[in-house]
Amino acid sequence: MSSRNRVLSFGGSALVIVLGGVIALIVNGTTGEAISLALVSLGSIAIVSLVFLEVGLSEDRERERERSDARERERRPPLRRRRRPD
Repeated sequence: MSSRNRVLSFGGSALVIVLGGVIALIVNGTTGEAISLALVSLGSIAIVSLVFLEVGLSEDRERERERSDARERERRPPLRRRRRPD
């Protein structure tokens, strides 16, 4: 996930939460509460999901780095030690 996509995703989720708060102030009654609750809930769920995605992606990058290091170690020839003349 690129930095731009990350900012847009988290920013969009935060915007939905803020929009839910604004609607709670503007729209009165049960309808306003329902819409506000739905928007704040969806935004919060999106942020938590994005955090889990970030954690998973970082773990995938770490595993790939470990595999790459292991492949590199297999390609290198073993070090030869010279025998000292006795």
